[in-house]
Amino acid sequence: MENTPDLKVPIVPVVESPYLIPDDATFSYTVSSTVPPATSSGKKESKKILNRLIKKLDRLQRILYAADRFSMLLVFQAMDAAGKDSTIRAVMRGINPAGCQVFSFKKPTPEELDHDFLWRTSCCLPERGRIGIFNRSYYEEVLVVRVHPNILDGQKLPHRMSLNKLWRTRYESIRDHERHLSRNGTVILKFWLNVSKDEQRRRFLSRIEDPDKNWKFSEADLRERDFWTDYMKAYQDALNATSRSWAPWYAIPADDKPFMRACVADIIVRKLESLDLKYPVLDPSDQDKLTSLRAQLGRGE
Repeated sequence: MENTPDLKVPIVPVVESPYLIPDDATFSYTVSSTVPPATSSGKKESKKILNRLIKKLDRLQRILYAADRFSMLLVFQAMDAAGKDSTIRAVMRGINPAGCQVFSFKKPTPEELDHDFLWRTSCCLPERGRIGIFNRSYYEEVLVVRVHPNILDGQKLPHRMSLNKLWRTRYESIRDHERHLSRNGTVILKFWLNVSKDEQRRRFLSRIEDPDKNWKFSEADLRERDFWTDYMKAYQDALNATSRSWAPWYAIPADDKPFMRACVADIIVRKLESLDLKYPVLDPSDQDKLTSLRAQLGRGE
């Protein structure tokens, strides 16, 4: 039997950004900024930039939908109050709803626990031509589960292994999963909205003080703050282990929401532009048919 050479992942151009997580495992949360650079233009200019990008995104999404060859998966992960919901809403507000799908993933159901940890999100992957958005994702299995490993007791895992080995196998599964999706036309962008602990505290206080925001706050959110450093280490390890050219991570400063939203929109737009998308072109016979139909309509038939 002939030896078959390894099938390499197609080269995927990465959208360059100061917030791109490299694939050399050198990322450290301790030096990852939560605030915009001093050279940023301010909140008003960020909002103007976002509005311009939304117009571009609307045009690109229409072509993506019409071409029906690629899909796009946007993954958002963050600590509570970092702004996932509002960023998704702000960036995607100009998109045709028919071409966009948003899924949020909470505590797994009994049915989901009877499958592997990638199953429930796999059922929600975007079809060709659509943009799929995961508000939290399969990464919860190496984030919240890592911080609270007692959750594993209810997962009915078939093999016993050390926690360190378990995380390594899950990272490997995630890399393989995302590589498979990329090979088959799913363009993946992953955003860690990097909010500071102080800014989270201010936003929690705002939720308590504003009656219209009370529903957003729960005592559980406050308890998770006690595990802040554990979460940061879990994010650092996960991002280092799974940021690859075919599925890059971006650590976006999240203390300034307008700046954060403009950064996210810019990366999405530049990625779609890199695909060189075009509207489908009819073959000559179909074009001749359109010419005939146009003439028929012109005669009032």
